[in-house]
Amino acid sequence: MAKGKNQHVVKHPDGWAVKGAGNSKATKVTKTQKEAIEIAEEIARNQQSDTKIHGTDGKIRAGNSYGNDPHPPTDKK
Repeated sequence: MAKGKNQHVVKHPDGWAVKGAGNSKATKVTKTQKEAIEIAEEIARNQQSDTKIHGTDGKIRAGNSYGNDPHPPTDKK
């Protein structure tokens, strides 16, 4: 299966939006960032892509990979 678009959670005039990378329109707009993150994670899991969580300043503050990460963590737990 081909990897899908990364899912970005960004500030929106009506709350928070989930947008696929490169898309001009939001996939979904929610009241809270938490709701938007849950939706973005579900989409990213289905598409084997990543989430990019933006803060109110627009900078990426967090993210997660749900596909084949080319740079997996190297912790030795």
